[in-house]
Formats: sequence, C-alpha cells, structure tokens
Amino acid sequence: MITIKNVLKTGVLAALMATASSCINDLDRTPTYDVTSASVYADPANYKPVLAKLYAVMAVSGQQGPAGKPDISGIDEGTSNYIRLLWTLQQLPTDESVIAWNDQTIQDFHTMRWTSADGFIAGMYSRIFYLVTACNEFIRETTDDKLASRNITGQAATEARTYRAEARFLRALAYYHAIDLFGSVPFVTEADAPGSFLPSQISRADLFTYVENELKAVEAELPAPRASEYGRADRAAAWTVLAKLYLNAQVYTGTARYTDAVTYAGRVIQANAYSLSPNYQSLFLADNNNSPEIILPVAFDGLRTLTYGGMTFLIHAQVGGQMQASQFGINSGWAGLRTTKALVNLFPDATGTADKRALFFTQGQNLEINDLTAFTDGYAITKYRNVTSAGQAGSDPSGNYPDTDFPLFRLADVYLTYAEAVLRGGTGGDAATALTYVNALRTRAGATAVTTAGLTLDFILAERGRELYWEGTRRTDLIRYGRFTTGTYLWPWKGGVQNGRSVEDFRNVYPIPAADIVANPNLKQNTGY
Repeated sequence: MITIKNVLKTGVLAALMATASSCINDLDRTPTYDVTSASVYADPANYKPVLAKLYAVMAVSGQQGPAGKPDISGIDEGTSNYIRLLWTLQQLPTDESVIAWNDQTIQDFHTMRWTSADGFIAGMYSRIFYLVTACNEFIRETTDDKLASRNITGQAATEARTYRAEARFLRALAYYHAIDLFGSVPFVTEADAPGSFLPSQISRADLFTYVENELKAVEAELPAPRASEYGRADRAAAWTVLAKLYLNAQVYTGTARYTDAVTYAGRVIQANAYSLSPNYQSLFLADNNNSPEIILPVAFDGLRTLTYGGMTFLIHAQVGGQMQASQFGINSGWAGLRTTKALVNLFPDATGTADKRALFFTQGQNLEINDLTAFTDGYAITKYRNVTSAGQAGSDPSGNYPDTDFPLFRLADVYLTYAEAVLRGGTGGDAATALTYVNALRTRAGATAVTTAGLTLDFILAERGRELYWEGTRRTDLIRYGRFTTGTYLWPWKGGVQNGRSVEDFRNVYPIPAADIVANPNLKQNTGY
C-alpha cells in the first residue's frame, strides 16, 4: 500500500516532478521526462504515488535523498528543504531561536539584516512555487473531463477527485505561506496553460481571498476530520488554515476577521475528532504519528525520507555542548540551535518550574548570549527527539535520519487561536470556553490555571510561546501583536545589538528574491528592499 509516510521513489514520480530551475520566472513549466504526462495519468494506479510526492515536497528536497536528483537546481538540497527554510524564516528572527553557524547569511536572520539577495529567502520562495507548480499540474490532469476522456470511472474517479481536492489544499497551503512570508507574489493556477511565460503579481489581499475561496471550495471534498490516512489533509486541516488565515487577516488585508477565526477554530474543536495528547513531550518524539492531537504533520521516516532538512535539521542542530546525542536517538549533534532568555523568562523559575513544557538543557550553557556563534551561549532546547515514547531510537540504524514528524498543525494551536480571536472581539464564542481551552493546555503542562481576569491578549501571546515554541509560528505571532519590528519589545541581539533594538517595519515581510525581480518585469519589490 502506498501511504504518505512511505513515499515510493518510482519512475512515475520522477516523470512528473523533474528538476525545476531555482528562478521562478516560469511558474507553470511542463517538465521534460521520458514518459509522458499522458501515459502517467492514463493509469489511475499512478495517481496516489504522484499525490504522495506533492506531500513529500515539504519533507524531502529531491528524487533521491538526502542529495542528488534535486527538485530545484542551483541551491543546496539540505539547507533549502521546505520545512527547514520555513522554520528558519519563522523562528530565527524571533525571541525563541538563535543559531551558532556562519553558513552564508544565516546570522542575518536573528540580527534582522537580510536583503533581497539572500539565498535562504530565495530558497523558501522557490520551494513554495515548486509546490504550487506541481499541484497545478496534478489538478490540471485530474479534471472531470480528463478523467472521463481516460475512461476513469467509479471508485477510481471518486478517489481521483479526493486526491485533486488534496492537491488544491496543498496549493492553498503553499500560497498561505506566500501570503505570510512575502505578501504580494507571482500568481498562477491550473487555468494558465503550461509553457514559458512571466506571471503577473497578485496583491496580498487578493491572494488572501483566493486561498480562502479555495479552502472553502475543497472543504466538502476532503475526508471528514481524522477519516483519512495519517499525514493526509482532511477537513480539519482546511479549517485550521482558515482559522489561522482569519486570525491574521488584519495584518494580511487590513480588515479584521476574528469572528471567522472563532467559527473555523470552533469547527475543528467541535468535530471532536482530535484531542490533546496526554503527554506534551510525546508530541515531538519518533512515534508522534500516534498522537491524537496532530491535525496535519509533515511526515518523516528514517529509512524513506532521507534529508538534511526537516526533522534531521531540527533534532541534530539542537544538540551540542554537554548534551548526549544518544539520548536524542541520533549519532551526533550539530551544535547550532539554542534559545534566548526571552523564551526562558516565559517560564517562572525555568530551571525548576513545574511547567513540563520548559524543555531546556542548561548544563554547561549560559543564559546570556554574548556570542551568537558560541553554542554554549543560550540555553539549549530538548523538545524534538528521535526516540519513541518507550525510549527506543528511531528506525535508521545509522542515527542520521529521524522518524519524528513535524507537527505542522495541532489542536493546541487551534485552542489558542479560538481564545485569542474571542479576546479580540470575535463573536460566536465566549470567554468562558476560551478559558477552558487555555487551562486544558496548562493542566497538561502541570502549570497553574489562569483566571478569567488573567486571560488577556498578553497572556495568550506568552502562552503561545510556552506551548508552541520552535513550531514555526513565532514570527507570525509577533507581527500580529505588533512586536516583531518596532515598539518596546526587545530580545537579545534583535537588530544586531546585544540588548536588542527596534528595526524597520518593512521587515514584517520578506523581499521578493532579487533574481526574480530582474527576470520578471511584472513584479514589484516589497517596500524597503
């Protein structure tokens, strides 16, 4: 059986997903391959493997792994993995994360000095549009008319329509990341004929509307919550993206949509298909595929999804100093990632707190960061491990590649989305229910319950830090709260100063890569770059 967790490396996948240029001036190219698109899609048995590859775009960087036969040429496969870059752009510029390395421009993220020539930003941009391009091709080849022309009927046609809905979801997810990271971007859909052309630019607000409409359009075609295979999108995944889209609508469009955020977060919760994992740490272990809380993961497998990005990066890079790699189910640490005292201070008495979410390694580590490139400056994090709940190491005997999945969306985030949207004035929910959801998280963590009076927007931001740190949400959260760039909220080395400083507001979005601006005269650069 072909599952998303077990992506088959077949000629079908290589045929559809041939290497693409790293410059996105032709978003809808038709790949060149030995077998034709017509021959691939003539057989409905090929559809699920191709769908699996669409999901795998976020997990792996090419057809071979960990390197060789890359999906995108011109960039390093390991450092340009989708999840690794999403994490880098969402975490490294914030109060939660620093990195010790000097690879290319990596230090520019925490010091908030990136430019339009940055290779990591170009890599994320390319990964987003590679996924968009791949989804467009699949959607174009699975229309009802094309299914009928190939005599694909009955159950095979029904399954193909579900796969098509999932591809539309994945495209919407990629465009959601584009909205959040870049704002106004090139835009292309399956309606654009394959071939070389220069796409036009869509405004951030119009792309918001497109993503909103797409997610609503596929909602009924996706499986019911938790009715699909693990690792595949269901209706709850679509509702979660909508809830997050609406929570940030004021930033994205200038118009608040908090009532809609309450509505769609409520749909996820009230479906009763997902529940909190009893143990917080279990959400980040090698058998977290058993969690009832994870709505949509990016799935990794130590024997099948070989990459230097994704969870390989997150687990290896957090281990260094006096930490024992074997306790994390890996063969060695890369001595890279740590946190700042701003995160540590969210937990009262962080070294002895009862809050089980305070997963810090302090032995041999300094709380203060005098040198960003010294791994021992800044507490280390022990959140992600390639060991199971029973203490067994992951499946890769070499200790290189983990089984741990990245929890892209989980119920705790939805609880906090509901609570924040209610506090921001969203109707259709109530503060008492919001309090219940927040205290469910705090009870699991062993933390003291918050009172009605204590449940404020500032508390929610702090609680999001405690619950969701290192899960790729912090930059978006700080922007929504007006604390990412200007203002009085500072953290160590923000803006390149040890005590932190405000930076320009234009850094609330990343630049369109300079190479694409040059290649496509239809594009206008984001202000400030």
